Amino acid sequence: MEFLPHTEEDIRRALATIGVETVDDLFRDLPSALHLPNLNLPAGMDEDELLRHLRGLAARNQGDRPNFLGGGVRRHFIPSVTPHLAMQSAFVTAYTPYQPEVSQGLLQATFEYQTMMSELAGLPVSNASMYDGATAVAEAALLAVRATRRERVIVARGVHPETLEVVTTYLRPLGVEVTLLELDGLTSTIPEADEGIAGIIVQNPNYLGYLEPVADLAAVACEAGGLYIAVADPVSLGLLEPPGELGADVVVGEGQTLGNPVNFGGPGFGFMVVSEVLLRQMPGRLVGETVDSEGRRGYVLTLQAREQHIRRSKAKSNICTNHQLTALMAAVNLAALGPQGLREIAEQSVFAAHELADALESTGVRVRREARFFNEFVIETRTPPGELRRRLSELGLSAGVPVPRAYGISNGSLLAATELTTDKDIATLQGALAAIEGPS
Repeated sequence: MEFLPHTEEDIRRALATIGVETVDDLFRDLPSALHLPNLNLPAGMDEDELLRHLRGLAARNQGDRPNFLGGGVRRHFIPSVTPHLAMQSAFVTAYTPYQPEVSQGLLQATFEYQTMMSELAGLPVSNASMYDGATAVAEAALLAVRATRRERVIVARGVHPETLEVVTTYLRPLGVEVTLLELDGLTSTIPEADEGIAGIIVQNPNYLGYLEPVADLAAVACEAGGLYIAVADPVSLGLLEPPGELGADVVVGEGQTLGNPVNFGGPGFGFMVVSEVLLRQMPGRLVGETVDSEGRRGYVLTLQAREQHIRRSKAKSNICTNHQLTALMAAVNLAALGPQGLREIAEQSVFAAHELADALESTGVRVRREARFFNEFVIETRTPPGELRRRLSELGLSAGVPVPRAYGISNGSLLAATELTTDKDIATLQGALAAIEGPS
């Protein structure tokens, strides 16, 4: 940097206050391999050379191959109108509207997003979005702890394993107990109604793709006096009954499947929708509709329970902004599809997944069918999942997310199908798996 505001004396005094001798001492806890590693960076390039290099890297992408990847991120059809409208300069350059009176367009778009997410979830209040699905679930867990004044949360094994890690990272340093609700086969067991729980967190469809007994689980949470937190796939809500109508107090999840491309896993956005009684426990921002002094419709930041706007000790979350652009893409996408369009995408995804499962079973691949699935399911193969995915990739297919060992499934892989999955894609995967697995 050309300018550093701290003098040598400033640095010496700071280190003495902390109790270390050098700046390097502050990083002693880092593994040696990560502390000042040899990055082996190539020599610098001029602009023309760099552009050629980047185009060469981009040409290595294989985006048009048959794709059966799921496990949290999926490829769905995105109408051309979605990026066209979302990439308008007024939206692309917009950040948190700190002067909302001059940000009416952005606020209205956010208000429409909230309305759509509320209708999908079956609950009345949606915030303006969150960073991603995992942190949305963790914030919902903290909300449950605040609302109930209890310090134990039950999390179903069927919640995405990376989300489970984030929830644990959030809660355990605060002394909140995290109890795992194990699976009974492919879906969650029904726990006892324990009055000490703040909430029960269940993903539906679960990480393995199967449909959970949502109403029964919500009833247990209600009987125990805790909150039922539904982790939902928003595309599935085009077909399945809204979680709020099944007893959920909070609905959260990852919104990537609503109008956002896969892009090597991101960015997506998190969503959170709550019952009215939990309104003031909700983190983030809420846009509301009002009228001005002349009776004209306008939009305002109705609620901002965040540390930048109120006393830090009173803030509901340290999340200070949201994934505005990707949430806006979801709103444009939903508006373009309409309720019937979203339902058709969900239905076609279900049909494609079941056609895929039938086709694979006809070649001897074991498909786990002990529970109903939406558009993802588990197969078991003789070939180890990592090797299976590598060999499928060599044959021109993106398929097979290895199922973690914690699920107790031997050589299990996740496969997903969407409305973009064709009969030709299914036949290609069918033939590839038959060739890799050999005679049964």
